[in-house]
Amino acid sequence: MPGLRVAEYPSTLSIDSEAVIRENFEKMTFNQVIEALTEPVKESGGRQENISEGTFEEMEGTFEEINEFFYKRNLTDGLPIIPPTIERVEEFLRYTDRSPHEEIAILLPGNLRATPSIIAANGVMAGCRPEHMPILIAAVEAIADPDYDLEQIGTTYGLNPFLLINGPIIKQLGIEHGVGLISRGPNPAIGRALGMIIRNIAGFRPGEQRMGTFGYILPFVLAEDEEGSPWGPFHVGRGFDRNTSTVTAGGTVNWGGQVFPSGTDPEGLLKIICREIVRNVGLRTQSLPMGLTKMAMCTVIINPSVAQGIARGGYSKKDAEQYLFENSRVTIREISFEFKYGNPLGGSQTIRSLAATEGASLKEWKECADLEDQPDVTVPAMGYPGLTHIVVCGDRVRNKAMVFYTCYNRPTTKEIKLPANWGKLIR
Repeated sequence: MPGLRVAEYPSTLSIDSEAVIRENFEKMTFNQVIEALTEPVKESGGRQENISEGTFEEMEGTFEEINEFFYKRNLTDGLPIIPPTIERVEEFLRYTDRSPHEEIAILLPGNLRATPSIIAANGVMAGCRPEHMPILIAAVEAIADPDYDLEQIGTTYGLNPFLLINGPIIKQLGIEHGVGLISRGPNPAIGRALGMIIRNIAGFRPGEQRMGTFGYILPFVLAEDEEGSPWGPFHVGRGFDRNTSTVTAGGTVNWGGQVFPSGTDPEGLLKIICREIVRNVGLRTQSLPMGLTKMAMCTVIINPSVAQGIARGGYSKKDAEQYLFENSRVTIREISFEFKYGNPLGGSQTIRSLAATEGASLKEWKECADLEDQPDVTVPAMGYPGLTHIVVCGDRVRNKAMVFYTCYNRPTTKEIKLPANWGKLIR
C-alpha cells in the first residue's frame, strides 16, 4: 500500500508502566494518529520493481559490480552471490519438466508468483547446483501450503525455517545426513536458496517484514539417516512410499543446546530427552495461547545410536513420540512465574484465562482453572499429542539429541517431482 502512514509508539509496551504508556501516547503517538487521519496523502513513488515479478533487468559488469547491483536492491542476504546469468538459469531449468513461467505458487505476504525461472535464479544466487532444482520447487510448494503458515515467519520470535529431505535423492545428490550435516555438502547452499526465495519471492526482508528481534541464522537443511535408523523414515510416517523422495518444510525458534542421552536403559534415554523438551518447549508453549493450538511443532533430532538404544526397548517411533508427549511436563509454579515475568501481556495472562481459550483442548488444560492453587501439579509441555516428531540423523558414533520448537508452523511434506530424464541427467 504505497503512502500507508503509521503512528508509532516510541518504547516497549510490555515493559513500560501505565503512566509512561499514557505519557508516550499523549506526547507522540496520538498526535501522529490525528495527523495521519487529517492531513492530505502525499504523492508516493509507487512500487519498486522486484526481480520476483517475472521481469529481468539485463546488465553487464564485473563480479563485484553485479554483486553491488543486487546488494543495493536488497536482493541478497549480505553475502556474495553467484550472478544469475541466463545461461545458468537455463541449465537449472533442464532439471524440471515444468514450464519456465508456470506458476508453482503465490507466496505470501508478497503475493508474488514463484515460477521455475525465478526459483532457479534464486538457486543460482545461493550457490546451488542445477540438480538441486527439483528440491527447490518442492520446497516452494511446501512453504506455500496454508498448513505451513509462511506469513508467521515475520514474528519477532526469530523463527528460522528449515528443510528435511527423505528418500532416494539423498544418495543420488549426496545430501548430508551424518556428522556436521547442516554444514557439509550441498546442504548449506540449498538452505541458503530457501532463504533467498523467502526474501525475494515471499517478500520477507529482515528489519522490514521479518522482524526477528535478534535476527536469524541461515535456513538449514537436514537429511534423515534412513539406513542408520531402526525405524521407518519420516516421510513414510506421513503417507509417502519409502522410494519416493520428499522435502518437509519446518521451523524452529531455537538452535544450539544438546543433551547427551546415556546408558543402556531405553526409558532413561527417553526421559532425558523429555527434560530437554521441557527446557526448550514447555514454558514457551504455555506462555502464549497459540502454544496450546495445533499450530506448533516440536522436532527432536537424535543420533542413530540413541535411536537404536530406544528401539532395543521395544519402542516404535510412534511409541517413542507418544512417550515424549506424555512425560514432558511442566509445573503450574513454573508456568505462573513465566506468566508474571516472561509473558508479552505483562502478567495479565493467567492460568485461568489460558485454560478458557479455544486452544486449551487438552482435558488437563480445560480442567485446570483452579490449578493456580496447586503449584506442584504438572501439565503437558506440548498442547496436543502428535506435535512431536523424531528425526534420526547426525554422527553415528555420538549420543546426542536436540529439540527444535515453534508455535507458528506445522511440518509440511511435498513430493520431489523429478524430470522424466532424471537418471540420464544425474549420470
